Amino acid sequence: MDRVVVTGIGVVSPVGLGAKVFWDNLLAGVCGIVPITRFDTTGYKAKLAGEVNDFRAEEFMDKREARRMDRYCQFAVAAARMAVTDAAADFAADADTVGAYIGSGIGGILTLEAEHQKLLERGPGRVSPFFIPMMISNMASGVVSMIFGIRGASLCQVSACASGAHAVGEAFLAIRRGDLTACLAGGAEAAITPLALAGFSNMTALSSAGDPALGLLPFDKRRAGFIMGEGAGVLMIESLERARARGARIYCEIVGYGATSDAYHITSPDPEGAGAARAMTLAMTQAGLAPQEIAYINAHGTGTPLNDAVETTAVHRAMGEAAAQVAMSSTKSMTGHLLGAAGGVEAAASVLTVYEDVMPPTIHYEEPDPACDLDCVPNTARRAPVRAAFSNSFGFGGHNASLLFQKYEA
Repeated sequence: MDRVVVTGIGVVSPVGLGAKVFWDNLLAGVCGIVPITRFDTTGYKAKLAGEVNDFRAEEFMDKREARRMDRYCQFAVAAARMAVTDAAADFAADADTVGAYIGSGIGGILTLEAEHQKLLERGPGRVSPFFIPMMISNMASGVVSMIFGIRGASLCQVSACASGAHAVGEAFLAIRRGDLTACLAGGAEAAITPLALAGFSNMTALSSAGDPALGLLPFDKRRAGFIMGEGAGVLMIESLERARARGARIYCEIVGYGATSDAYHITSPDPEGAGAARAMTLAMTQAGLAPQEIAYINAHGTGTPLNDAVETTAVHRAMGEAAAQVAMSSTKSMTGHLLGAAGGVEAAASVLTVYEDVMPPTIHYEEPDPACDLDCVPNTARRAPVRAAFSNSFGFGGHNASLLFQKYEA
């Protein structure tokens, strides 16, 4: 089986575009959660979001192409282009074995809402002929394949907030098996829309705080819901043989991936944390790593009362006594919850944690909760050796994904 390494990172996030800006701002504890500017939030309980306000699609693609893409797809293309540039990758020699696995939990909901409004106000003849290809969730992976001329498997994982992590994990397995030599893998989402905000808010998933400093509070006793975010995270991953042959810079190695189902409830996690714990255990077993060898976990950490406590329970189940030593922070405290893009963006943060030996913080943490008794790297980034790190993502429907990254050793 081929070893699999990460050679490129592309990020579109509420705390910056590109891996360097994103990473620098995470370590500085910059909060990208702001009052929503896209539409009038009068009458909404939730009024904050992690908006990407410095994105210009034409900087990454042709203007005409951009007009035929939903915002989530534009994010995916931009992140993929950044990952390819970062990796100094070329696909001329092996395009048939390079894939694009880009997940999205919701896809083109911005387009759906706009075109539905046209239908109601102006009739069926005014609905765009590009409506369907702009809306469907698989178009990000399809368009990325077209732009780079890569003809390996082009897939879209749709597993709610685990979509991006599942995409990276499944790409890892495909390369490990030898089905692909390389893959652009991650997730993209742009769901800060009136309908999506109303839906998430009315199911009482969102924080109703008006102050960004009180919005998304992972592991804090005051936590009261998540804040929606948007963006994309795409990794360039490839077989070690391919990376070595072209002299690529290697960030780290992907060594484990666990995917399980809670089989419990459509939105709530299993309160025992069994499925999440099993995903972590599967990843460790695949990697051949013991719990005490893992220094850091980039948590799912959504800031909801139940999720954070259940994830803490899951870590205790999976890691046993080693849980007392592991650090587990939530970068969602800075970015908001990027839904289907979260797994891709947080995988990028985990890769950089292993590469740089620095753990990003959980910001705005003030009141400890006995139900969340792990070290959450409160408020300030921490420099420490990180041989291996988890990235956890859990989605509505009981979908669990755990990725395990390890420092590259030749």
